[in-house]
Amino acid sequence: MSRRCLFPLSRPLPFALALAGLLLVGGVTMPVQAQQAQTYQIDPVHTRVMFAVEHAGFSHAIGTVSGSTGQLSFDPQDWSQARLQVSVPLTRLDLGDDKWNKAALAGNLLDGKRFPEARFVSTRIEAQAADRAYVYGDLTLHGVTREVRLDVKFNALKRHPLPPFRRTAGFSATTTLKRSDFGISSWKSVIGDEVELRIEAEATRGGSSEQPDAAAPSDTLPTPEPSAPASEPADSTPEPTP
Repeated sequence: MSRRCLFPLSRPLPFALALAGLLLVGGVTMPVQAQQAQTYQIDPVHTRVMFAVEHAGFSHAIGTVSGSTGQLSFDPQDWSQARLQVSVPLTRLDLGDDKWNKAALAGNLLDGKRFPEARFVSTRIEAQAADRAYVYGDLTLHGVTREVRLDVKFNALKRHPLPPFRRTAGFSATTTLKRSDFGISSWKSVIGDEVELRIEAEATRGGSSEQPDAAAPSDTLPTPEPSAPASEPADSTPEPTP
């Protein structure tokens, strides 16, 4: 499987996802004594998977998928035992055009009706630097499960500046895969086989019942933006004209 990426970054999610998920690091002894790993929930609003695929040799079509969910177990002082699982709702795919969206989710490509989500579960981690690692895991896409490697960069772990001020971890990741490896092989003359992924992911500690992290600033801050509504494109629309 090719590892070349157009998007130097980074590195997963996990997603991507992540994602990026989904997005962990480890495999080396850290200079500071490890503490107990904390559980973080993938933030579906601030986690997004971007993909790029060749379009008939003219350009690379770029799309995104928002709304990923999942869980990360993570100790920044000892990432060797970090674990990630993330689900990516493919029905929220957006190529910037309704016809393209429907074509991508049609039965001869992603088949969003039968396989509405992709799933990544980490299996092992190889640290490359203090803030970078290779995260290996099983990606299930289009009913097929294969191992992929995410090149992950750890961006930050701190209290979020906006309400409810939760402890937040941020990651970036990249990988390249072949769609044919997952049984998605239609339209070879128009759609490239290699798909480049870039994942930007945030994960917050605890759930809705957890108290805000530390004391909130005294000034009034805006409420975080709401998540966009999901769309459910049908797969019956014919492919758009190349």
